[in-house]
Amino acid sequence: MATSSKENSQRQVPEASRISELNCIDLSNPNTQSSVSIIHKACLDSGFFYVINHGIGEEFMDEVFDQSKRFFDLPVEEKMKLLRNEKNRGFTPLFDESLDSVNQINGDYKEGYYIGIELPEDDSDAEKPFYGPNLWPSVDILPKWRETMEKYHHEALEVARAVSRLIALALDLNSDFFDQPEMLGKPIATLRLLHYQDRASEPDKGIYGAGAHSDFGLITLLATDDNYGLQICRDKDANPQIWEYVPPLKGAFVVNLGDMLERWSNLRFQIYAASSTGERSRKILYSVLCRA
Repeated sequence: MATSSKENSQRQVPEASRISELNCIDLSNPNTQSSVSIIHKACLDSGFFYVINHGIGEEFMDEVFDQSKRFFDLPVEEKMKLLRNEKNRGFTPLFDESLDSVNQINGDYKEGYYIGIELPEDDSDAEKPFYGPNLWPSVDILPKWRETMEKYHHEALEVARAVSRLIALALDLNSDFFDQPEMLGKPIATLRLLHYQDRASEPDKGIYGAGAHSDFGLITLLATDDNYGLQICRDKDANPQIWEYVPPLKGAFVVNLGDMLERWSNLRFQIYAASSTGERSRKILYSVLCRA
């Protein structure tokens, strides 16, 4: 269940900022055609929308955020033992990534942790890029951490599949179009935990929590804490660009379209730019791609 707009208005809104109003998709709505119409409008309008009543309970989401915090609160030397490997699994330290290298003087002011679909080393797919076993913190240090993240990974993938079925209908395709084995039947699906440092973005100085970017996959599900941070630009070619804050909505996902879906829709659904001001917030991304 998502919180009301009144509750959101009581949160601290950044001064002198534009606030974006996104469409909201209720996955419990039995009127599929209504949901398809809303998602079609959202995909044409901004490529971003909320998803509520998606089946992942708020209590469990709170546990995922708590376990994420437990990891990022570890000493740096402990986190560095799990540094991201060639399979794109593991920890990314501060400044490791730069999403807008043209305008950033440093990398992003954030830490991250990548988790993919778990595969044993002897699996036939384990030799492929982005497939294989994950890196996990020791159970002596973070008990139940792996159990929580694997459960969340599985449940988030089911939400992504549900959303993709509505998108397929909005593109005048069969609802199960993206369920094919070479697509979401056996996807590259990445869970990514993010921790932004206590440093506000200063674009004039080239300082960003996360630089302006678009996601390269099919869709991304974003769960956030109660802090503002996510911004979107509806016209990335405008000069100057106009950025809008996306209000956090308790219990909801913010869904955005990726480069892959833009290409597959033949530019019918176009993607828009996103960035994050950081400012001591925690976010959990779930990105879904399709197999090469």
